[in-house]
Amino acid sequence: MLEVDCPMITPYAVFKASGHVERFCDFVAKDPVNGEILRADHVVEEVLEARLRGNEEARGEKIEIADDAKKKKKLKGKTTTEALKLDDAVIKEYSEILAKIDNYDSAGLSELISKHDIWNPGSGNKFSLPVYTQNLMFDVSIGAAKLPAYLRPETAQGQFLNFSKLLEFNQQSMPFASASIGKSAHYVDPEGGKKHHRFYEVANVKINLLDRHVQLAGKTDATPITLGEAVQNGTVDNETVGYFMARIQLFLTKLGLDPYKIRFREHMENEMVVRESRKEPLVVTEFVAETQKAKFGPRFKKDGHAVQLAIDRLTQDVKEKLSLDLKENGKIAIDVPGVGDGKVELTSELIKIEEQTRTEHTREYIPNVIEPSFGIGRILYSLCEQVFWTRDGSEERAVLSFPPAIAPIKVLLVPLSANPEFKPLVASLTKVLRRQGLSTKVDDSSASIGKRYSRNDELGTPLGITVDFQSLKDGTVTLRDRDTTRQVRAGQDEIVEAVSRLVKGTETWSQISARMPKFEGQELE
Repeated sequence: MLEVDCPMITPYAVFKASGHVERFCDFVAKDPVNGEILRADHVVEEVLEARLRGNEEARGEKIEIADDAKKKKKLKGKTTTEALKLDDAVIKEYSEILAKIDNYDSAGLSELISKHDIWNPGSGNKFSLPVYTQNLMFDVSIGAAKLPAYLRPETAQGQFLNFSKLLEFNQQSMPFASASIGKSAHYVDPEGGKKHHRFYEVANVKINLLDRHVQLAGKTDATPITLGEAVQNGTVDNETVGYFMARIQLFLTKLGLDPYKIRFREHMENEMVVRESRKEPLVVTEFVAETQKAKFGPRFKKDGHAVQLAIDRLTQDVKEKLSLDLKENGKIAIDVPGVGDGKVELTSELIKIEEQTRTEHTREYIPNVIEPSFGIGRILYSLCEQVFWTRDGSEERAVLSFPPAIAPIKVLLVPLSANPEFKPLVASLTKVLRRQGLSTKVDDSSASIGKRYSRNDELGTPLGITVDFQSLKDGTVTLRDRDTTRQVRAGQDEIVEAVSRLVKGTETWSQISARMPKFEGQELE
């Protein structure tokens, strides 16, 4: 894995070549009255979901609104739910539209807005149609010449621009991977099968996959499938993509996400860039135009470069036609702006155009890139949503069950009281834990020990070490687990080792509690 740091500003030409100028867009609808511009697919989705909730309310069914940040963010909660009963056919149609909402283009979204009478939920105004595209990049200029550029919408382009350097650092060897802050890329030979030498390690990893055909059928049911099966049946294109999908699945579950709530969705056709690959790259047949250098140079002199450039730019179709003209007439004429009257005559003594077949023993190709990237913000939100819960019988006692490996603070140190004799022990434990690379927090406030435990449970601190009067007698301390609230008691060294094992994931709390003496409550004096 090679590391590269890329600039924040990239010239216009780069994003023009990559397709971002034309395709890095959202479909939007404009409110002609107040000028508000909203993402069209989000408007349709929000309004139809509100109507379906209103139908459930009208039918007396229980409504469960998912706490989905993405959907809340779309229209800032402006859509109100009106209790209105819908026909079964309408319910089915709405459900099918929502299942394949990502597959609609500008014309399709315009038709949906018009057909289903969808207005701006915030203002009640009718949208001006048709839906159009809005580029998402932020344009800037470079230098005194005001050269057009953009703030980078992603870090991938910087890696592509530096590909030759990265290849050089990798000793001209393919495939290889590079990483930049925000994204990683894996370069592969497009005709090498995109194999991955470690795919066998993850072939049996099971994921929940929502494929394209299910979406087109108007459904959203994900199917459990192993990545080995998905690669074999072609749903996942190749082993390298499958390998990184498995790594993502394993990474998210290690963070603490519920595997049943992780879904991989296959992109629809209109969400993908169309690419072609050659099957037989070694044999090439083409028309080649070769100038007779000995006569060509003296004939055109200073205009020779312009004429040669015009010849090099001829397409295969044009070369084929000119080769026939050259054989029949012994001369041809081509357009060369800026030379004479713009037309240049070439005789068979100056140029030869014929069909040639060659076998390439070395092959030049543009590598394919696999980008296993995702937003850390979305992962963090999903994690917080899934690990948040409240204790039975007390909604005020909230808990964030971060796994020890990713919790910001690993250990809470709690002296039982304000007794000054506890301070040296707390300071000593802090020092030892930090040497182990374990982040700590000391809560020596006057609140009860239960309240101090509780407010740190809300912060996601997984473990708590308590120093009490027994600690002053024999040097032992207690270790508390956040989720179960159970405690064990042992010597300081043993407790620190247990904390280290829990954070590294080499031991679980159930294993710790099974081998260490159970503890029920502190001595208060």
